[in-house]
Amino acid sequence: MQKAGLAMAQTIRQQLQANAVALISLVVALGSLGYNTWRNELTEESRSVRLAAFEVLKNQGELQVIVNFAFFAKNDQLGHPMAGWGRVALISDLSMVLPEPAPERAEKLRQVWQADWQQTPDPPPSRDRPTG
Repeated sequence: MQKAGLAMAQTIRQQLQANAVALISLVVALGSLGYNTWRNELTEESRSVRLAAFEVLKNQGELQVIVNFAFFAKNDQLGHPMAGWGRVALISDLSMVLPEPAPERAEKLRQVWQADWQQTPDPPPSRDRPTG
């Protein structure tokens, strides 16, 4: 019985020695696959955040144009509050994938817009503009 166990241990050792290059290659391949997967996930997350950030900036600019038309030009078509709601909702949704403080500030924007969207007050009088 002891001879059989010794012979089996020797055959395992011989198999390991004979296949050492293949086993090392397998370990390297599995390690490389794990690292590559991790890097791909990290890269995809960075792309998603970058894309969301640019979309938020673009929609903030569009919202500013809507507010300017509503507030300064008193143009009800180009400054329609419902168009602003669409921008605010998109900014709020996309900010959830951005790092802090973006989600918090987007929520504040949504709250302010919700409270004030129907109000387009007259702009304050300017020192350079004659008043009558």
